[in-house]
Amino acid sequence: MKRIGRTKKAMALLGALCMMFGFAACGAGNDSQSHSSNQSDTSKQSADGPIKVVASINQWGTLAKEIGGSDVNVTSIVNTVSVDAHDFEPQTADMAKLQSAEIVLVNGAGYDSWASKSIAKGTTSVSAATTVGASTGDNPHLWFSKEARKATAEELEDVFAKARPAKAKQFAARLKTWQANETKLETSMKEFSQQHKDATYGATEPVAYYLMDDLGFADKTPKGYTQSVSSEGEPAPSDLQKFQHLISGRDVNLLINNTQEASNTTNLLTGTAGRTEVPVVDVSEQMPQDQTTLTGWITTLVKSIDKAMADFKASEANHQKVDTGSDGNGSEQSGQSEQPGTSTNSSQQTPSTSDNSSVPSNEGQTDPGK
Repeated sequence: MKRIGRTKKAMALLGALCMMFGFAACGAGNDSQSHSSNQSDTSKQSADGPIKVVASINQWGTLAKEIGGSDVNVTSIVNTVSVDAHDFEPQTADMAKLQSAEIVLVNGAGYDSWASKSIAKGTTSVSAATTVGASTGDNPHLWFSKEARKATAEELEDVFAKARPAKAKQFAARLKTWQANETKLETSMKEFSQQHKDATYGATEPVAYYLMDDLGFADKTPKGYTQSVSSEGEPAPSDLQKFQHLISGRDVNLLINNTQEASNTTNLLTGTAGRTEVPVVDVSEQMPQDQTTLTGWITTLVKSIDKAMADFKASEANHQKVDTGSDGNGSEQSGQSEQPGTSTNSSQQTPSTSDNSSVPSNEGQTDPGK
């Protein structure tokens, strides 16, 4: 009762002041209340509209779109295979997009630190690396990992639902649909690994390490070579030579080639693979423009790898003599110039592939592999 009495007295005093000094002051007070109300309405309207999501790279941006559907507006800053996210330098417009986002989606693990460092205070962020406990120094190509894809999709559904509680059921339904498609992909990958239990590969860059591991492949790339290109250095002549003989001896079923890191070294290796009929599977880091979903892209790559395995098996009869001869002479023939001959010599180095007097530069990646 005392509070009500005080309120009545205060209202009476306010009325008296308005009569004495005019209504200007009282009007100003009403304008202020109206402005505050408008701000609240604007915030509410924003909260009811699509979530503004900015992804550092298109691999994760497409996943955000699948989970968010029409309830999100997604912008991917790096969205073409002509740009290397490792060396990407954001422009002012890119920074502005990150600063104005409601939710920022990054890869993490040092892959896109330019984006991680540009997130505005108070902005919700999702890091694919964080969802699986990866950190700088680990292989950062996490979109090729089934565990990272699943964990990131679940994290996106969670943050979207918190940002737009009224749309929670829609986000959950889209996640369920995505998980069904991912399960189909993983089932096909499991079937592949069961059919190819002793599959091996080499890689010009460790870009698809997680994918190949999920498929059950053993990585036979010389460790010294991998360490060199991962630290953006040049492979030692001995490591390059060892890698060439690994390919020419057909000791790997296929060669993974990162198309975004082409160099004289990668050309040398893919050329060696071509001459000995070791299939080359081209893999880019950024998702190609003809692909619309992350799961769809991975599915396409798995089919390419499956075809490569079939091609390798089909060519085995052509290289039986080569394989027998290389068992005892491979190391002695290293670096020697051989005259181009018939198919029985096709695995031996030609003058163009054995010139290691100067090691070609390789635009390597920052991760050491796993």
